[in-house]
Amino acid sequence: MSDTAPSEVTAPPVIALVDDDRNSLTSVSIALQAEGFTVRLYSDGDTALKALTENPPDLAVLDIKMPRMDGMEVLRRLREKSELPVIFLTSKDTEIDEALGLAMGADDYIGKPFSQRLLIERIRAVLRRAANRRAPAEATPAEPEAEPIIRGRLTMDPARHRVTWTAGEGRSGDVALTVTEFMILETLAARPGFVKSREQLMDAAYSHDVYVDDRTIDSHIKRLRKKFRAVDHQFKGIETLYGVGYRFNED
Repeated sequence: MSDTAPSEVTAPPVIALVDDDRNSLTSVSIALQAEGFTVRLYSDGDTALKALTENPPDLAVLDIKMPRMDGMEVLRRLREKSELPVIFLTSKDTEIDEALGLAMGADDYIGKPFSQRLLIERIRAVLRRAANRRAPAEATPAEPEAEPIIRGRLTMDPARHRVTWTAGEGRSGDVALTVTEFMILETLAARPGFVKSREQLMDAAYSHDVYVDDRTIDSHIKRLRKKFRAVDHQFKGIETLYGVGYRFNED
């Protein structure tokens, strides 16, 4: 009998697919299972929202155009309670739809028709970003935690994925960010006053083998500003330098 202890088995990531197109559900599910993912299928928004809230997967792929409750509404209600990573998968492929989806808090957006290989790589990229944010919080007591980042009125705690902003008169409030938003803000806040191009922000928030359009970063920045202005309506911490990029001001 071998004295070697059995290695720990890591459970495969759980992906929730939400789409009223059963052919799409079936084909994407087969592709994901072939890559080792565990897949849960939902054909309507009502059922999916309840399941995503009560028994969250590691990531959800939402279609926008669904009867009864569309993907936008599912995401809006989900974001009231959860920062679960979400990718939109939809036949609506215009710039305004993409901007709206990302502004509501989606982590990524893929239009139909799509390559299943591209979807799988996007899923892996978002899961990696989520894992990177969780890792310090799950460290053992013997492992040092990432130090909080304090930049003027901004405090970022990577170990707890927590962001706090101090408004006027010493009032402070938490700002709930998605994984992607946190990584973009962390990149900007790491060197306040220094300009980061869209390409640099994309490299920080996305895998190098995943293509992301410039306007995706713009949508995430708009979402960040909106969240901070909900705490402080005078928030001006993220500055746009047109044609160059963005920078964080700690004053």
